[in-house]
Amino acid sequence: MRESTIEKALVREIRVRGGESRKIRWIGRRGAPDRLCAAHGRHCWVELKKPGERPTSLQLREHERMRGWGMAVFVVDTMSDIQKILKYLMI
Repeated sequence: MRESTIEKALVREIRVRGGESRKIRWIGRRGAPDRLCAAHGRHCWVELKKPGERPTSLQLREHERMRGWGMAVFVVDTMSDIQKILKYLMI
């Protein structure tokens, strides 16, 4: 399975439940998450990976930095991980 397959499923599941998922392009910031997902006044950052792939050390540092600011950051590498995002967004 490809990362893009998981990404399409994430976007679809959030949209059918009334949420929004935006692809983010970071300028001058390597290692930042791929998407911002939001619904009902809640939001989280999502790093997408193909199944079994782990974030790089640079990505892990950036995720921890963002969590230190109180942001929610999830790493999604399986279809079942999408459910964690939906639960967090309460949709």
